Amino acid sequence: MVNPELLAQKLGKSQKTGMPLIVKLGVDPTAPDIHLGHTVVMEKLRQFQDLGHVVVFLIGDMTGRIGDPTDRAATRKQLSKDEVDQFARTYIEQANHILKTERMQVRYNSEWFQFLQLPDMIQLLSHITLARILERDDFHSRFEDHAPIHLHELLYPLMQGYDSVALRADVELGGTDQRFNIMTARQIQEDYGMEPEVGIFMPLLEGTDGVRKMSKSQGNHIGITEPARDMFGKVMSIPDGLIARWAHLLFGMDFAQWQKRVEHENPRDVKADLALRIVERFWDREHAERAAEEFSRTFSQRGIPSEMPVVRLDRDPWEVSAIELVAFLPGVASRQEARRFLQQGAVVLNDERLSMDQTVRVVSGDWIRVGRRRYYRFEE
Repeated sequence: MVNPELLAQKLGKSQKTGMPLIVKLGVDPTAPDIHLGHTVVMEKLRQFQDLGHVVVFLIGDMTGRIGDPTDRAATRKQLSKDEVDQFARTYIEQANHILKTERMQVRYNSEWFQFLQLPDMIQLLSHITLARILERDDFHSRFEDHAPIHLHELLYPLMQGYDSVALRADVELGGTDQRFNIMTARQIQEDYGMEPEVGIFMPLLEGTDGVRKMSKSQGNHIGITEPARDMFGKVMSIPDGLIARWAHLLFGMDFAQWQKRVEHENPRDVKADLALRIVERFWDREHAERAAEEFSRTFSQRGIPSEMPVVRLDRDPWEVSAIELVAFLPGVASRQEARRFLQQGAVVLNDERLSMDQTVRVVSGDWIRVGRRRYYRFEE
């Protein structure tokens, strides 16, 4: 946290005057789903709501078209306005699973950026130096490696900082990777004659791979609206070393107590307890218990799920190469990805593991597994 004494002063003043604090969380809708990593910060935002403060869920529909360069080794692909608008609608809908809608203001930073003129942008740019921008680890690394840094990317921290000016934010929440952006916002607020906001930085949740932070682009995420069965299975795939940390960050559970459980109980049972809690949090107890039973039947007893996505056959039977069959499945992005699954021995058709050069005969009622968790049933 930046300056906890300042936060205490702001809270004390709010209590004395009856004026709630303006607490900001900015999100760039650069992907269609909120995942568990986002919820670590959003649960803290919920606590401010419970204390009666004004929570602003800021949709960066303008900054999102640039894309946060944090932790990026290359320039992000610029999104179209339609893509950002579509993702923003999904973000707001999914945020309602965590935040109280009646105590949340949804704002868009296009509200002010679309009206800024060139003189306004020149004034904004004057509040930071190129040397300061290049202090960022990501920009510094790219500069040292002679990797391209485009000028529009340099605008990002300034625009995020101006968001705090426009909202007159008292507090801003973010992950620890947002330190540079939030510190820049504090500086810009001071330059505009405001008392700087307090930055509260939440730990980053590692993804299912146990190494990198949870990210949709890394493929190690768990979306909060994923099917209960998929959510449960993904939690069960995390390394044992993450169990206590996830319990602490997602539920505020005592880290030492959960770590002790991992060390003295069967880690699989402790992980199943965590998976049950996570699914129940975003679905309900019935869905969570059903997902647990399904997982046990599928993976512990080597059975197959009673329900699975249906893939329609254009013809029955279908004589097809293994690579074409796998590439045909929903969620398999390309023939190259299908080839990789087959090379890894990760494709099973009706209990038979498929190989690269194989031709198969598929009929209605057959089932196929790709990877550890994805099952499909074929129907005409």
